[in-house]
Amino acid sequence: MGNDYRLKNGSGGLCCKGCGRQDKQLNTYDWLADISDYIEDQELVEVQFKNTRKGYYKNSNKLKLEKGDIVAVEASPGHDIGVVTLTGKLVPLQMKKANLKSEAEIKRIYRKVKPVDMEKYEEAKAKEHDTMIRSRQIALNLNLNMKIGDVEYQGDGNKAIFYYIADERVDFRQLIKVLAEVFRVRIEMKQIGARQEAGRIGGIGPCGRELCCATWMTNFISVSTSAARFQDISLNPQKLAGQCAKLKCCLNYEVDVYVESQKRLPSKEIELETKDGTYHFFKADILKNLITYSSDKSFLANGVTITARRAFEVINMNKHGEKPEKLDDDNRSNAPEKPIDLVEQESLTRFDKRKTNKKKKKKQGNNHPQQENTPKENRESINEDKHKKEERNRNNKNRNKQRNGNNHREKNTPPSPNTSNE
Repeated sequence: MGNDYRLKNGSGGLCCKGCGRQDKQLNTYDWLADISDYIEDQELVEVQFKNTRKGYYKNSNKLKLEKGDIVAVEASPGHDIGVVTLTGKLVPLQMKKANLKSEAEIKRIYRKVKPVDMEKYEEAKAKEHDTMIRSRQIALNLNLNMKIGDVEYQGDGNKAIFYYIADERVDFRQLIKVLAEVFRVRIEMKQIGARQEAGRIGGIGPCGRELCCATWMTNFISVSTSAARFQDISLNPQKLAGQCAKLKCCLNYEVDVYVESQKRLPSKEIELETKDGTYHFFKADILKNLITYSSDKSFLANGVTITARRAFEVINMNKHGEKPEKLDDDNRSNAPEKPIDLVEQESLTRFDKRKTNKKKKKKQGNNHPQQENTPKENRESINEDKHKKEERNRNNKNRNKQRNGNNHREKNTPPSPNTSNE
């Protein structure tokens, strides 16, 4: 169904070539996929293997490749099997981003996979988990201070890459010999960090979403506890640490905003003097520019929350030897603030209110809204009074019409002739 919707120029399917499958980590959106001139340019291709391992290859055989095609590529030794994740003019830009400058190291694509290639590939992938468990036991028997986090077999099964974590430098020459004898493949060892291991394994974070390191992060920046201090986050290691046992990468996302906002606040060491007494800094809401002062240094006593602007006003008054009567500003409105949370803004009974408004309108349209709640005898008396009033109004209208008609006739009648003149 993906190729049923075609563009007007017939160059490609609607978004089928640009987006690709989202199960591939670090997927790049190809925003030039539906341009006809761009499709013909397929000299370089980006191929992705297990997890975040990527490679760039030459399409020397001029194969017509699209996103999602499974290809066999050159490897040392033998061949490897991966999935095409990007083609066209964006590939050189991705290579430049990855600092791959020499084209001599770029290998080539052999062909699209055949059923025989896929059988070997599936056999090799089926051995990865058992190989990892057994290699961990071998490293433990050799008393090596390292952890093997993942194993990746090459597509033809002739080579295995062991990803390990170690705090110190490890001499694994004996380990390589033992692994080569046991598994009968060529061994390659790659050291990764704890963050890279979490990205390869994946998982769900405390925010309820998939881990950033397993979806979109391409490089890992060191995170320090100062990022938590700037944001006034309690230094609780259980809450600040992620699944990799390191500080969460998301602590760096909003640090710059908090640093800029803190420049607009007064120093924590400045004390505010009033006629009531001396107030000390207790806590601050950095994004709202609100500061809470206490009359005691150790705990909150007589706490007063003021804006940063008011705090600077009091500081300037203290510099000139003046002391305000109160710390907070009397002109400040005490009206409750509107909630920022979107969930708080919506009431659970918001649909019920509309129904009640309709009922009120219907009741207002009736002449006697209390008639429904009165007994039958009273209703009959009310109806009789209503009919009597209507009859009186009709009689009054008829009388007024007759009076107006008589007055009009008297004005229009000609004067009677004078009989004396005759």
